[in-house]
Amino acid sequence: MLVILMDDQIFAPQQVCQSCLLADGSGQPRWRQGKLYCGHMIRKLTEQQPDQYECLMGFRIVNIE
Repeated sequence: MLVILMDDQIFAPQQVCQSCLLADGSGQPRWRQGKLYCGHMIRKLTEQQPDQYECLMGFRIVNIE
């Protein structure tokens, strides 16, 4: 499940990505085969952390399984 982190808040991608020009046709991040196509991966500090990405608009997206 993808979530967006901003400061101390968690948002569903549809709350943020709906207005993004880089989102897919349904207003979701371009997520395919375990990779975010509209951003890049952020290096983990520990192996226990979930995968984190920074989208091109500057938001932090986390993949929580």
